[in-house]
Amino acid sequence: MPTLRGDSIPELRVLASSPPTRQTESGPPEKPGKPSLASTAEESVSTEFYSPIPKGYVKGRTKYVVVIGTVMSGLGKGIFSSSVAKVLKDKGLKVAPIKLEGYLNVDAGTLNPYRHGEVFVLDDGTECDMDLGTYERVLDQNMTYHNYVTSGKIFSEILLRERRGSYLGRDVQMIPHVTGEVKRNLRELALTGDNGKPVDVVFVEVGGTAGDYENGFYIEALRELAFEEGPESTCFVALTYVIEPKALGEQKSKAAQLGIKRLMESGIQPHIIACRASNPVTDVVRQKIAMFSNAPLERVVSMHDRPSIYTIPEELRAEGIDREILSQLNLHSRVNQKKEDEARKDWTRFIVGLTKPKRKPLSIGILGKYTEVRDAYASIDKALEHCGSHLDAEIEQHWLETTDLVSPELARRALEGLDGVIVPGGFGIRGVEGKIQCVRHCRENGIPYLGICLGFQVAVIEYARNVVGIKDATSTEFSKSGSPLISVLPEQKEIEGLGASMRLGAQDVQIEAGTLAAHLYGGTSVRERFRHRYEVEPKYIQQLTDAGLVFSGKHPEHQIMQILELPRDRAEGDDRPTHPYFIGMQYHPELTSRPLRPQPSFMGLIAASLARRHG
Repeated sequence: MPTLRGDSIPELRVLASSPPTRQTESGPPEKPGKPSLASTAEESVSTEFYSPIPKGYVKGRTKYVVVIGTVMSGLGKGIFSSSVAKVLKDKGLKVAPIKLEGYLNVDAGTLNPYRHGEVFVLDDGTECDMDLGTYERVLDQNMTYHNYVTSGKIFSEILLRERRGSYLGRDVQMIPHVTGEVKRNLRELALTGDNGKPVDVVFVEVGGTAGDYENGFYIEALRELAFEEGPESTCFVALTYVIEPKALGEQKSKAAQLGIKRLMESGIQPHIIACRASNPVTDVVRQKIAMFSNAPLERVVSMHDRPSIYTIPEELRAEGIDREILSQLNLHSRVNQKKEDEARKDWTRFIVGLTKPKRKPLSIGILGKYTEVRDAYASIDKALEHCGSHLDAEIEQHWLETTDLVSPELARRALEGLDGVIVPGGFGIRGVEGKIQCVRHCRENGIPYLGICLGFQVAVIEYARNVVGIKDATSTEFSKSGSPLISVLPEQKEIEGLGASMRLGAQDVQIEAGTLAAHLYGGTSVRERFRHRYEVEPKYIQQLTDAGLVFSGKHPEHQIMQILELPRDRAEGDDRPTHPYFIGMQYHPELTSRPLRPQPSFMGLIAASLARRHG
C-alpha cells in the first residue's frame, strides 16, 4: 500500500484554490490506513478545551511514556524507548511506540541517507525513520502508518479538515488545533495499537531536543495530554548527555542540567533522567542531576556505551527502571510474572550467543553507496548481528566504496580477504560499474554473494554482459542507450497502482520448489518488503535463464522477477555457471530480520561464508 504523500492526496494539490465546503459531515470514506477526517461542531466551537477523543477511547486506561531529548540529538532516544518498551512487553503488557518527527516532509521517502540515515519501510508501505526499525526488531512486532508522525503529516490532516469546513468557521491555530491533532494521533494509537485493540502503554519518542522550534508543539501537546489524562497517566523521561572532555578527564553535568532546565521551562517535569555517556555516569554526577531536576536519585540512570543495544533491556531491568515506571503509572497489577520469565529466558539465549567470547571470525564486505554514514545501512548491520549470535560468528564488517573499482584487477584487490559480500540497495549511477566488477569477481571466484534491490539488478546486468554476451546490458536508471535489462515496466505501474512512484511495502513472493530460496525459507511462498521502481525487462528473461541464471522467486500472478540465484551444481555435461552461494532479492530482506528470528538469506550468506573460511 502506498504511503501518504503530497502527490497521492488530490486535495493537497488544490488547497490554495479550493474554497471550504461548509459541510459538517466527515466527507467520503477514507482509504484504509489513512487518518479519519471526521470532526464535529462540538469539537471546534463549544469549548476552548479542544481535544479530540476517538470513539471508544477511555481516559486513563492507556498510559504514556514520553521520551524527550536534551543537549543534542542522536543520543539514542529510540534505543532507550524500545528497550524500556520491551521490558514492559515482557511483563505481559501491550505496548505501542510512536515517533513524532519535526520535519515538514509527510514521510521519510524523500530524505537523503546522508542527512537522516536509513529509510525504513513498514509492511503497509510507510517510509519512515530508522527508529521504527529499532522498535520492530527489539519488540518483535510490526509497526504501521499510525506509529509514525511528522509535522507534515499533522499539518496535512489539519488543512484537509479546514478545506472541508470541519472547523465550522473557527480560526485554526497552533493551539488548540495543531496540538489537538497530535493528541488525536496518540489516542487513536492507544485505542488500536494492538492489532486494532487497545494497548496498555504508548511509548512516545519526540524527535530532536527540547528547545527546538520544530518540536515545540509536540512537547506542548504532551504537556496537555498529561494534564487531561490525569494523575498516574504519563511518565516523562528526559534523555540527556553527560560530557567528558578529554582535556579535563572528568564528567561534567552542566550541559545536562541546562538541557533539563529547558524542558522544565516547557511545563514538563521529568520523572526519569536517562544519562547518555561514553563511560558509566558517576554517583556524583547523578546526584547533581537529581538535585537539579527534582528526580529521585534511583530514577537517574546511566545510559553509557554498550557493545550492543540488545544488552540494554536487561541492564535497565537490573537498575530497576521498569519498577519505577510501573509505580509512576500504577501498572503493577497488570504484570504477568510467568510471561516475563519465559521472555527473559529466550532473550538471554540470544545475548549469550551475541557476547560469547572466541566466536569464529568472519569478514563480510558491504559494497554500499553511503558507506560514510553507517546509519544508512542500519538494518543490514543489525541483520548481520542477529546471524552472528545464532551461528557463533564474530562478523567484521568492511564498508567499501565502489566508485573507483572500474576494472577486474581493482575489484579483486578490494575484495581480497573477504569471506562474503553484500551489495545493498541504492539509487543513481554512482559506483554502479564498480559494483558490477565486484559481482563478477564474486561469481567467478566462489565468494558467497547476497544482492539486495540494486544488488539484485547489478547481478542481472553482470550476468547478461559476461555470460549471456549482451555487452551493452544496462538499466534505464543509468543510461538511455544500450540494452535495458532493467527498466520501469508500464504494466507494473498498472498492476501495483502506484503510478510513477515506487513499489512499497510487503508483497507476496512465489518461490520455485527445489531451489536455494525454497531451502532458505522452508517453503514456496514468502511475504517481504519492497522499495524500488525498476524490474527485470521480460523480453530478456528467457535468454538469462537459458544461460543458467535461475529466477527462483516471482510475483504470484505476473512476470515480475523477485529472486535470482545460481545453483550449487548442475547435471553432468552442463557447463553453465554454478556457485556455493549466489542469491539476489529485489526486495529488502534486512527489514524483516529480528534478533530471535534472523532473516534466512542473511543466515545463508553467513553459513556459506563460515564454510568457505573455516570448512
